[in-house]
Amino acid sequence: MARFLIIGGFLAVVFWVYSIVDCAVQPATRHRGVSKSVWVLIVVLLPVIGGILWFTLGRLSRGEVDTGYVVPPDDDPQVLRRMGNAEQDARIRELEEELARLDDESDGADPRS
Repeated sequence: MARFLIIGGFLAVVFWVYSIVDCAVQPATRHRGVSKSVWVLIVVLLPVIGGILWFTLGRLSRGEVDTGYVVPPDDDPQVLRRMGNAEQDARIRELEEELARLDDESDGADPRS
């Protein structure tokens, strides 16, 4: 039993050091959520849990880019692929009705016309 504790402790320390190094050497653009220095603090202060959080939540994958821009569902191709044609047509009708309503409101309030 003592061997397992020693081996487990050794693996935890190796994982902790690897997490710190990985977090510290990543460019600032590859950190998700909070800044790089905060991630390093999280990993240092919460040895194993911080490393798990870093690899699951904080680190961006190689091809992923965090621009901070959220794509609206109407412009997201993945959302549009999941929607059926009937749903897309209904959504388009709703948007057209909303635009027409907004256009009517702006026509009545415009003193120049």
